[in-house]
Amino acid sequence: MDHSDPDERWLGAIVHGAFFLLLGSSFARFLSRDQGGARTGWVVALFSFFCLLYVLGHLLAPPPRPGLPPTRRHLLWLGSVTAVWVVLLALAPSATWCVMPLLFAGLHALPPRIAVPSAAVLTALVVVSEIRVAEGPLNPNMVVAPPAVAAVATAVLVHLQRQGARQRVLIEDLVHTRSELAATERRAGVLAERQRLSAEIHDTLAQGLSSQRMLLQAAERTWGTDEKAARDHVRAAAEITSHSLAEARRFVHDLAPADLAERSLAQALGELARRESGPGLTVEVRLDGEPGPLPERVAAALLRIAQGALANVREHAAATRAALTLTWLDDQVSLDVADNGRGFARAPRPSARRGHGLPAMRIRARQAGGALTVESTPGEGTVVSVAVPLVIKEPVL
Repeated sequence: MDHSDPDERWLGAIVHGAFFLLLGSSFARFLSRDQGGARTGWVVALFSFFCLLYVLGHLLAPPPRPGLPPTRRHLLWLGSVTAVWVVLLALAPSATWCVMPLLFAGLHALPPRIAVPSAAVLTALVVVSEIRVAEGPLNPNMVVAPPAVAAVATAVLVHLQRQGARQRVLIEDLVHTRSELAATERRAGVLAERQRLSAEIHDTLAQGLSSQRMLLQAAERTWGTDEKAARDHVRAAAEITSHSLAEARRFVHDLAPADLAERSLAQALGELARRESGPGLTVEVRLDGEPGPLPERVAAALLRIAQGALANVREHAAATRAALTLTWLDDQVSLDVADNGRGFARAPRPSARRGHGLPAMRIRARQAGGALTVESTPGEGTVVSVAVPLVIKEPVL
């Protein structure tokens, strides 16, 4: 029995108590009815040895834990104590009912295919012993009662053993399922973090690097003819480098965009438009409605969407003008990013190297509780619109 389980300890205490009670009553019956022969001393010594062997077995060869096979030591003890009982039964039939704790121990430790025949043999020995000491006409209960009691005990113990085995299998399945669920949640967390980082990198670092390349290329083209303009381009590239570094540090720590640290969303959009305006592209900001405070999560999402949309304009649209329109209504705030570029008939599918822009923007809009739409016609430009309710619901992940 698993002695760490309170129920098992309680059951073990009852079984041990029953054994000593039956052993004491058997010994008392022997002293009162069967003693006086030449074998009395041997029987007393055998009773004592039987009791000592039972105690030492549970101390030195404990039964197996549920679900585990018995040890060789326990099997040796079980065979030895049973053999001593058989000898004691032959010398003193009074020891008949001491078999019950042994029956329980065998059914508990042995597999049913061995325990059930063993129980049948022990029960047969009890019946033979009862008939042997019977006086007068044969009492049918001597033949029927021991098998009936043994059958009930065997059925109950085998049922409990099998039920315990099924429960252990169920528990193992539940533990395995819980481990798989935890692993799935960890993988989902890793994928979500990768998605966040890819969106942040696309909207900040990639955008900044693209702007730096554009400015440095412009500086290279004009260095020999207009040194002042070239130096301005280099200074602008250095400024973008500083801003990109600040953004990188912030998104590593999952903070708000650097532009929102000390600015409102409208001011941050104005700063974004100033940075994105350069050779070949002019970006302007338009405000519509009465500006009001926004939750930090919503402001950050709208700014990131604007950054991603402008990155797409610069890299894919071949546009000369773009406009950021921030509109406050009674129940929602919206942002439109429009350009006069080449447009498209169908949004391109994400590729292995590009394409984080629109999927990332849609995810940000959903997480802010809003929705994003894209309208585009070939040759007539593109408009990316996102609308977020001012009464923010729980984000849809």
